[in-house]
Amino acid sequence: MEAARQSALREARGGERRRAEGAGRKPKLVFLDRLLVTLVHLRHQLPHVVLAELFEVDRSTVSAAIRQVRPLLAARGFAVPDRPGLRLKTLEDVFAYAEAEGVELRLDGAETQVRRPQADRPGRRAFVSGKRKQNTIKTTTFSDGQGRLPRSGLVRPGRMHDQTAVRTEGIAEQFRTRPGVKAKVDSGYLGLAKEFPGQVSAPPKKPKDEACDGDKHAWRETRRRQSSARICVEHTNAELRQWAPLRRFTGRRDTYAETHLAIASLVSDRSAQRATGRRTGTELVLVRDTVR
Repeated sequence: MEAARQSALREARGGERRRAEGAGRKPKLVFLDRLLVTLVHLRHQLPHVVLAELFEVDRSTVSAAIRQVRPLLAARGFAVPDRPGLRLKTLEDVFAYAEAEGVELRLDGAETQVRRPQADRPGRRAFVSGKRKQNTIKTTTFSDGQGRLPRSGLVRPGRMHDQTAVRTEGIAEQFRTRPGVKAKVDSGYLGLAKEFPGQVSAPPKKPKDEACDGDKHAWRETRRRQSSARICVEHTNAELRQWAPLRRFTGRRDTYAETHLAIASLVSDRSAQRATGRRTGTELVLVRDTVR
Protein backbone atom coordinates (compact mmCIF):
# COMPACT_ATOMS: atom_id res chain seq x y z
CA MET A 1 0.00 0.00 0.00
CA GLU A 2 2.81 2.39 0.85
CA ALA A 3 4.55 1.65 -2.45
CA ALA A 4 1.36 2.41 -4.38
CA ARG A 5 0.87 5.61 -2.38
CA GLN A 6 4.40 6.83 -3.02
CA SER A 7 4.08 6.02 -6.72
CA ALA A 8 0.87 8.05 -6.97
CA LEU A 9 2.44 10.98 -5.12
CA ARG A 10 5.53 10.85 -7.33
CA GLU A 11 3.37 10.95 -10.45
CA ALA A 12 1.29 13.84 -9.08
CA ARG A 13 4.25 16.05 -8.26
CA GLY A 14 6.26 15.01 -11.31
CA GLY A 15 9.42 13.88 -9.52
CA GLU A 16 10.96 12.82 -6.26
CA ARG A 17 9.85 14.29 -2.94
CA ARG A 18 11.45 17.50 -1.74
CA ARG A 19 10.43 17.35 1.91
CA ALA A 20 12.09 15.04 4.40
CA GLU A 21 10.38 11.77 5.24
CA GLY A 22 8.08 12.05 8.23
CA ALA A 23 7.04 15.60 7.44
CA GLY A 24 3.46 16.53 6.67
CA ARG A 25 0.14 15.49 8.11
CA LYS A 26 0.01 12.18 9.94
CA PRO A 27 -2.70 9.65 9.02
CA LYS A 28 -5.62 9.50 11.43
CA LEU A 29 -5.99 5.73 11.00
CA VAL A 30 -3.06 3.36 11.21
CA PHE A 31 -2.84 0.57 8.67
CA LEU A 32 -4.51 -1.99 10.94
CA ASP A 33 -7.50 0.33 11.46
CA ARG A 34 -7.74 1.00 7.74
CA LEU A 35 -7.74 -2.72 7.07
CA LEU A 36 -10.44 -3.26 9.71
CA VAL A 37 -12.59 -0.48 8.23
CA THR A 38 -12.34 -2.07 4.79
CA LEU A 39 -13.19 -5.55 6.04
CA VAL A 40 -16.25 -4.33 7.96
CA HIS A 41 -17.43 -2.41 4.90
CA LEU A 42 -16.96 -5.46 2.64
CA ARG A 43 -18.71 -7.80 5.07
CA HIS A 44 -21.72 -5.69 6.05
CA GLN A 45 -21.72 -2.85 3.45
CA LEU A 46 -22.10 -0.26 6.21
CA PRO A 47 -22.22 3.34 4.93
CA HIS A 48 -19.03 5.36 5.23
CA VAL A 49 -20.79 7.79 7.54
CA VAL A 50 -21.57 5.02 10.04
CA LEU A 51 -17.99 3.73 9.93
CA ALA A 52 -16.72 7.26 10.47
CA GLU A 53 -18.83 7.53 13.64
CA LEU A 54 -17.57 4.18 14.91
CA PHE A 55 -13.92 5.10 14.41
CA GLU A 56 -14.40 8.76 15.37
CA VAL A 57 -12.97 10.16 12.14
CA ASP A 58 -14.29 12.09 9.17
CA ARG A 59 -16.18 10.35 6.39
CA SER A 60 -13.48 11.25 3.87
CA THR A 61 -10.92 9.41 6.01
CA VAL A 62 -12.96 6.21 5.81
CA SER A 63 -13.46 6.58 2.06
CA ALA A 64 -9.73 7.09 1.52
CA ALA A 65 -8.90 4.05 3.66
CA ILE A 66 -11.24 1.81 1.65
CA ARG A 67 -9.84 3.11 -1.64
CA GLN A 68 -6.32 2.27 -0.45
CA VAL A 69 -6.92 -1.21 1.00
CA ARG A 70 -9.56 -2.66 -1.32
CA PRO A 71 -7.23 -2.89 -4.38
CA LEU A 72 -4.67 -4.74 -2.27
CA LEU A 73 -7.25 -7.36 -1.27
CA ALA A 74 -8.43 -7.68 -4.88
CA ALA A 75 -4.89 -8.26 -6.13
CA ARG A 76 -4.09 -11.05 -3.66
CA GLY A 77 -5.40 -13.84 -5.87
CA PHE A 78 -7.08 -17.07 -4.79
CA ALA A 79 -5.72 -19.58 -2.30
CA VAL A 80 -4.89 -23.15 -3.32
CA PRO A 81 -5.52 -26.13 -0.99
CA ASP A 82 -2.35 -27.63 0.48
CA ARG A 83 -0.22 -24.94 -1.22
CA PRO A 84 0.23 -22.13 1.33
CA GLY A 85 2.49 -19.96 -0.85
CA LEU A 86 0.62 -20.39 -4.13
CA ARG A 87 -2.16 -18.06 -5.26
CA LEU A 88 -4.07 -18.10 -8.56
CA LYS A 89 -4.41 -14.61 -10.03
CA THR A 90 -5.49 -15.16 -13.64
CA LEU A 91 -7.74 -17.45 -15.62
CA GLU A 92 -4.64 -19.06 -17.13
CA ASP A 93 -3.43 -19.90 -13.62
CA VAL A 94 -6.72 -21.67 -12.82
CA PHE A 95 -6.61 -23.90 -15.91
CA ALA A 96 -2.90 -24.64 -15.43
CA TYR A 97 -3.60 -25.67 -11.83
CA ALA A 98 -6.60 -27.80 -12.84
CA GLU A 99 -4.56 -29.60 -15.50
CA ALA A 100 -1.56 -30.19 -13.24
CA GLU A 101 -3.60 -31.42 -10.25
CA GLY A 102 -6.30 -33.27 -12.21
CA VAL A 103 -9.08 -31.07 -10.82
CA GLU A 104 -12.45 -31.25 -12.55
CA LEU A 105 -13.86 -27.73 -12.57
CA ARG A 106 -17.43 -26.61 -12.05
CA LEU A 107 -18.63 -23.42 -13.76
CA ASP A 108 -21.63 -21.33 -12.88
CA GLY A 109 -22.82 -17.77 -13.42
CA ALA A 110 -24.14 -15.50 -10.67
CA GLU A 111 -26.01 -12.19 -10.72
CA THR A 112 -25.88 -9.31 -8.26
CA GLN A 113 -28.43 -6.52 -8.27
CA VAL A 114 -26.91 -3.06 -8.74
CA ARG A 115 -28.22 0.47 -8.83
CA ARG A 116 -30.20 1.51 -11.88
CA PRO A 117 -28.26 3.80 -14.24
CA GLN A 118 -29.53 7.31 -14.77
CA ALA A 119 -32.10 7.98 -17.48
CA ASP A 120 -30.82 8.66 -21.02
CA ARG A 121 -27.41 7.31 -20.09
CA PRO A 122 -25.62 5.36 -22.87
CA GLY A 123 -25.57 1.62 -22.31
CA ARG A 124 -28.35 1.71 -19.76
CA ARG A 125 -30.10 -1.39 -21.11
CA ALA A 126 -26.92 -3.44 -20.95
CA PHE A 127 -27.47 -4.03 -17.22
CA VAL A 128 -31.09 -5.22 -17.46
CA SER A 129 -31.06 -8.97 -16.89
CA GLY A 130 -33.39 -10.97 -19.11
CA LYS A 131 -33.77 -13.58 -16.38
CA ARG A 132 -34.29 -11.47 -13.26
CA LYS A 133 -35.77 -8.36 -14.95
CA GLN A 134 -33.53 -6.19 -12.79
CA ASN A 135 -30.33 -4.19 -13.20
CA THR A 136 -27.61 -6.69 -12.44
CA ILE A 137 -23.95 -7.49 -12.94
CA LYS A 138 -22.97 -11.07 -13.78
CA THR A 139 -19.88 -12.97 -12.70
CA THR A 140 -18.49 -16.44 -13.40
CA THR A 141 -17.53 -18.72 -10.51
CA PHE A 142 -15.14 -21.67 -10.72
CA SER A 143 -15.18 -24.42 -8.13
CA ASP A 144 -13.63 -27.82 -7.63
CA GLY A 145 -15.53 -30.93 -6.64
CA GLN A 146 -15.58 -29.96 -2.97
CA GLY A 147 -16.76 -26.37 -3.18
CA ARG A 148 -13.38 -24.69 -2.91
CA LEU A 149 -12.91 -21.47 -4.83
CA PRO A 150 -10.01 -21.21 -7.32
CA ARG A 151 -11.54 -18.25 -9.18
CA SER A 152 -14.53 -15.92 -9.23
CA GLY A 153 -14.93 -12.76 -11.22
CA LEU A 154 -14.96 -12.08 -14.98
CA VAL A 155 -17.47 -9.27 -14.49
CA ARG A 156 -19.92 -8.41 -17.26
CA PRO A 157 -23.28 -6.55 -17.61
CA GLY A 158 -26.39 -8.47 -16.64
CA ARG A 159 -27.83 -8.57 -20.16
CA MET A 160 -24.91 -10.62 -21.52
CA HIS A 161 -25.63 -14.34 -21.83
CA ASP A 162 -23.31 -16.89 -20.24
CA GLN A 163 -22.46 -18.38 -23.62
CA THR A 164 -21.44 -14.95 -24.95
CA ALA A 165 -19.25 -14.44 -21.91
CA VAL A 166 -17.45 -17.71 -22.68
CA ARG A 167 -16.18 -16.14 -25.90
CA THR A 168 -15.35 -12.71 -24.56
CA GLU A 169 -13.70 -13.84 -21.31
CA GLY A 170 -11.39 -16.41 -22.90
CA ILE A 171 -12.85 -19.53 -21.24
CA ALA A 172 -13.28 -21.36 -24.55
CA GLU A 173 -9.72 -20.49 -25.52
CA GLN A 174 -8.43 -22.02 -22.28
CA PHE A 175 -10.26 -25.28 -22.95
CA ARG A 176 -8.76 -25.32 -26.42
CA THR A 177 -5.27 -24.64 -25.10
CA ARG A 178 -5.46 -27.23 -22.31
CA PRO A 179 -7.34 -30.31 -23.60
CA GLY A 180 -6.74 -32.20 -20.35
CA VAL A 181 -9.01 -29.93 -18.29
CA LYS A 182 -12.57 -31.14 -17.71
CA ALA A 183 -15.56 -29.30 -16.32
CA LYS A 184 -19.23 -29.68 -15.48
CA VAL A 185 -21.62 -26.87 -16.42
CA ASP A 186 -25.33 -26.09 -16.41
CA SER A 187 -27.67 -25.59 -19.35
CA GLY A 188 -26.42 -22.03 -19.88
CA TYR A 189 -23.17 -23.42 -21.30
CA LEU A 190 -24.62 -25.92 -23.80
CA GLY A 191 -22.67 -24.30 -26.61
CA LEU A 192 -19.44 -24.84 -24.72
CA ALA A 193 -20.34 -28.50 -24.16
CA LYS A 194 -21.04 -28.98 -27.87
CA GLU A 195 -17.73 -27.42 -28.85
CA PHE A 196 -15.72 -29.48 -26.33
CA PRO A 197 -17.71 -32.73 -25.90
CA GLY A 198 -14.81 -34.63 -24.37
CA GLN A 199 -14.04 -31.95 -21.79
CA VAL A 200 -17.27 -30.18 -20.83
CA SER A 201 -20.28 -32.06 -19.48
CA ALA A 202 -23.72 -30.41 -19.55
CA PRO A 203 -27.21 -31.63 -18.58
CA PRO A 204 -29.01 -33.62 -21.30
CA LYS A 205 -31.85 -32.10 -23.24
CA LYS A 206 -35.35 -32.82 -22.06
CA PRO A 207 -37.07 -35.49 -24.18
CA LYS A 208 -40.20 -34.65 -26.11
CA ASP A 209 -43.64 -35.20 -24.65
CA GLU A 210 -44.27 -38.19 -26.91
CA ALA A 211 -41.11 -39.95 -25.70
CA CYS A 212 -41.51 -43.23 -23.85
CA ASP A 213 -41.41 -43.44 -20.06
CA GLY A 214 -38.00 -45.12 -20.15
CA ASP A 215 -36.42 -42.17 -21.95
CA LYS A 216 -38.00 -39.72 -19.51
CA HIS A 217 -36.79 -41.72 -16.51
CA ALA A 218 -33.27 -41.93 -17.96
CA TRP A 219 -33.29 -38.16 -18.54
CA ARG A 220 -34.39 -37.45 -14.96
CA GLU A 221 -31.75 -39.76 -13.53
CA THR A 222 -28.96 -38.29 -15.68
CA ARG A 223 -30.02 -34.76 -14.79
CA ARG A 224 -30.13 -35.67 -11.09
CA ARG A 225 -26.59 -37.02 -11.19
CA GLN A 226 -25.39 -33.95 -13.08
CA SER A 227 -27.00 -31.63 -10.54
CA SER A 228 -25.53 -33.61 -7.67
CA ALA A 229 -22.05 -33.23 -9.15
CA ARG A 230 -22.58 -29.48 -9.71
CA ILE A 231 -24.18 -28.60 -6.36
CA CYS A 232 -20.78 -27.68 -4.92
CA VAL A 233 -20.48 -24.60 -7.14
CA GLU A 234 -23.97 -23.54 -6.06
CA HIS A 235 -22.79 -23.76 -2.46
CA THR A 236 -19.76 -21.66 -3.40
CA ASN A 237 -21.99 -18.93 -4.83
CA ALA A 238 -24.11 -19.09 -1.69
CA GLU A 239 -20.99 -18.61 0.42
CA LEU A 240 -20.09 -15.52 -1.58
CA ARG A 241 -23.57 -14.11 -1.01
CA GLN A 242 -23.08 -14.22 2.73
CA TRP A 243 -21.23 -10.92 2.17
CA ALA A 244 -23.71 -8.06 1.86
CA PRO A 245 -22.25 -6.32 -1.26
CA LEU A 246 -22.69 -9.51 -3.32
CA ARG A 247 -26.37 -9.78 -2.42
CA ARG A 248 -27.25 -6.25 -3.50
CA PHE A 249 -24.49 -3.83 -4.41
CA THR A 250 -25.29 -0.22 -3.50
CA GLY A 251 -21.99 1.37 -4.49
CA ARG A 252 -20.75 2.66 -7.83
CA ARG A 253 -20.90 0.02 -10.55
CA ASP A 254 -17.36 0.74 -11.70
CA THR A 255 -16.04 -0.45 -8.31
CA TYR A 256 -17.97 -3.72 -8.31
CA ALA A 257 -15.27 -5.80 -10.03
CA GLU A 258 -12.68 -4.75 -7.47
CA THR A 259 -15.10 -5.37 -4.59
CA HIS A 260 -16.01 -8.81 -5.91
CA LEU A 261 -12.37 -9.86 -6.28
CA ALA A 262 -11.54 -8.62 -2.78
CA ILE A 263 -14.39 -10.60 -1.22
CA ALA A 264 -13.78 -13.72 -3.31
CA SER A 265 -10.10 -13.80 -2.37
CA LEU A 266 -11.05 -13.72 1.32
CA VAL A 267 -13.61 -16.50 0.82
CA SER A 268 -11.00 -18.61 -0.99
CA ASP A 269 -8.72 -18.41 2.07
CA ARG A 270 -11.40 -20.02 4.20
CA SER A 271 -12.47 -22.61 1.62
CA ALA A 272 -8.88 -23.71 0.96
CA GLN A 273 -8.53 -24.75 4.60
CA ARG A 274 -11.22 -27.38 4.37
CA ALA A 275 -10.08 -30.97 4.65
CA THR A 276 -9.89 -32.82 1.36
CA GLY A 277 -12.77 -35.25 1.11
CA ARG A 278 -11.78 -38.79 0.34
CA ARG A 279 -13.53 -40.44 -2.57
CA THR A 280 -14.91 -43.88 -1.90
CA GLY A 281 -13.99 -46.61 -4.32
CA THR A 282 -16.66 -48.04 -6.63
CA GLU A 283 -14.87 -51.25 -7.58
CA LEU A 284 -16.25 -54.55 -6.31
CA VAL A 285 -13.91 -56.11 -3.75
CA LEU A 286 -14.32 -59.82 -3.07
CA VAL A 287 -14.24 -60.71 0.63
CA ARG A 288 -13.26 -64.27 -0.01
CA ASP A 289 -12.24 -66.45 -2.87
CA THR A 290 -15.39 -68.03 -4.37
CA VAL A 291 -13.51 -70.15 -6.89
CA ARG A 292 -12.80 -73.71 -5.69
